This record gives sequence, structure tokens and C-alpha cells, in this order.
Amino acid sequence: MFMGEYQHSVDAKGRLIVPAKFREQLGESFVITRGLDQCLFGYTMDEWQKIEEKLKELPVTKKDARAFTRFFFSGASEVELDKQGRVNIPSTLLTYAKLDKECIILGVSNRFEIWAKDAWEEYFTASEDSFNDIAENLADFDF
Repeated sequence: MFMGEYQHSVDAKGRLIVPAKFREQLGESFVITRGLDQCLFGYTMDEWQKIEEKLKELPVTKKDARAFTRFFFSGASEVELDKQGRVNIPSTLLTYAKLDKECIILGVSNRFEIWAKDAWEEYFTASEDSFNDIAENLADFDF
């Protein structure tokens, strides 16, 4: 399980240090793809396979299913950690998430997210006041 919030930076070559607490769970290779809210999602290979199976079941006849599957898979890249615990993020993903220097890496249960620091701070500040309402709405899920 991934959890916590970490601040790191992307270097000029597009490399990002992955938090040490995440490295053992990730193994030698893992998947990074476009996420929602203009961040990146990272998955272990096992978790990625589960998601792949679910997305395969979406009906190809539905426009939204095709669009989401294209969005999610076209941005996906299998990556590996180097000896310093860094990952090289493809330029298309750096551009999508507007990652140019400072980043926030969040553990979010079965995945981790990579955010541009400014984008995360803006998202968090905008959402902070509604967290109580969100929690109340999740009561239906026995949360």
C-alpha cells in the first residue's frame, strides 16, 4: 500500500527520485501513465495487470469507454528504477503533468501520484473546504 506525501524534483534529464518507502513495493519495473486531474499515476506491475483486465471488459461500442481506454493506455510507460532510486519519466508525461522542477509524490493506496508542486497546492487548497462534504457523501460506502 502506498501512503504519504513526499517532495522531490525532476532533473534536467527528466529523472525523478522515487521515495525510498515506495521502491521495495514497486520492484524492478512499474507503470506510469496519465492520471486524472493532470497528474501522473504509478502502478506496480501486478496492479497494472488488474486495471488492464478491468479496462478490457469495457464495451468497445461505447464512445466514453474507447476514449478513456485510449487516454489511459496511450500514456502508459513501463519504467525501471536506476541504482540511485530514480525513474526516467517520458517527455510526453512530463508535458502532460507540467512537471518541470518541484514535484509532490503522493501515496494513494494501490497507486502513487506525481503532481507538479504548484498544481498539487492549488488542488489541495481548492478542495480543502469540501473534504467534510466529500467524507459525508462517502458514508454510503460505509466509510
